[in-house]
Amino acid sequence: MTQNLHRSPSEKNVSLDTALLWREKLRKNNKKLVVTNGCFDILHRGHVEYLCKAAELADFLLVLVNADSSVRRLKGPSRPLNSEEDRAFVLAALESVDMTVIFNDERCTKMIKALCPDVYVKGGDYTIDTINIEEKEALFAVNAQIKFISFVPGFSTTGTINKMNIKES
Repeated sequence: MTQNLHRSPSEKNVSLDTALLWREKLRKNNKKLVVTNGCFDILHRGHVEYLCKAAELADFLLVLVNADSSVRRLKGPSRPLNSEEDRAFVLAALESVDMTVIFNDERCTKMIKALCPDVYVKGGDYTIDTINIEEKEALFAVNAQIKFISFVPGFSTTGTINKMNIKES
């Protein structure tokens, strides 16, 4: 359950160093951290429901946001549609999100190792067998629980982009 309802989105978008200091405070206070990651290029209902469910799994939710350069490597040269700063700001504005950190790698292995989340969440299109092997090894190394949250049918960034590209006759 989030406890940062009155913080501005700008305050919730931080560097890894700041997130690590926050993480240490959480540990000292016996608070659990859930972490998830993604591009979150066009925020839609599926994302919001996913993040709300993720936040229910621990005391605080940190979202790792792929930087623009890593989104291009993952999704192609026409993406992202929204800048990393804008995507992180919109995510941080959600009640369920306590903090966001932008990262430049395609995978968040280094972030997992540094943050040592109690719980790590992936979308329902993943299974324990399809998570990136380096990320999975990092999660096992920090003893994080791995949870999968089903997608909301009919909601995806690609689907939204495709709808926007439909021309009226």
